[in-house]
Amino acid sequence: MMNPLADYHMHTPLCHHASGEPTEYVAQAIAKGLREIGFSEHCPMPKDDFDDWHMYYRDLDQYFAKLDRAEKDHPDFTIKKALEVDYIPGMEDWIAGLEKLTDWDYFIGSVHYLDNHWDIDNPNKIDQWKSSDPDQVWTQYFERLTMAAASGFFHIIGHMDLPKKFCFYPETDLTPVVTKFLQTAKQHDVAIELNTAGLRKDCKEIYPCRNYLELAFEVGVPITFGSDAHAPEEVGADFESARSLAKEVGYRSTRVFTQRKYDLVEI
Repeated sequence: MMNPLADYHMHTPLCHHASGEPTEYVAQAIAKGLREIGFSEHCPMPKDDFDDWHMYYRDLDQYFAKLDRAEKDHPDFTIKKALEVDYIPGMEDWIAGLEKLTDWDYFIGSVHYLDNHWDIDNPNKIDQWKSSDPDQVWTQYFERLTMAAASGFFHIIGHMDLPKKFCFYPETDLTPVVTKFLQTAKQHDVAIELNTAGLRKDCKEIYPCRNYLELAFEVGVPITFGSDAHAPEEVGADFESARSLAKEVGYRSTRVFTQRKYDLVEI
């Protein structure tokens, strides 16, 4: 039976922390009956030594070749070409350059960095969480996420409440800053994803949490689905839980993208 959902968030070994080849990810998607998948490797950064988990710029041709190989191996299955792009203020020209490299199907805009030194979801830097005020971190995160949604570069915003990964939660009510982000996403016609990787992290919860997803539905923000797979067996992981959550909140459709244009598909 065909699963109506598309898995739009997955990675390849070119990010230096994933395993398996794209053709294996596609085989898993076919086995799970997904309608299509999209590869969204971590974008190249201006300098290859920016960190150790982004694809190198020099590997872009290899990225395209891997996706071409997957398409040749599975000619009857739809594969979309994308990037997960870090939004860092001041890097807009770099992102614009990435945008022009090929006929991308979509860009996922994500915030991992609150400055050029702290990627908040990096387990090797958890000590910085322990010495920081969670209220301040979460507020700054959503302020930067709002800037990403307003930038015009992105079709999907990734893992909307990523700061919960290690279970450092704010004590204050962040509804005002979360709502501002969602209103900005709605204004710029940007979707958010239901990212099931959170179920595999310390927080044990889909990104975003139910309360934030309910706010998103109230504001009218569309959704997509993503496993954030870093191995073939993670493709489509926990999608039934994500679909159930979406439907319980009130969603009845998801977006699918082709060359940056979207259609709606019932969930």
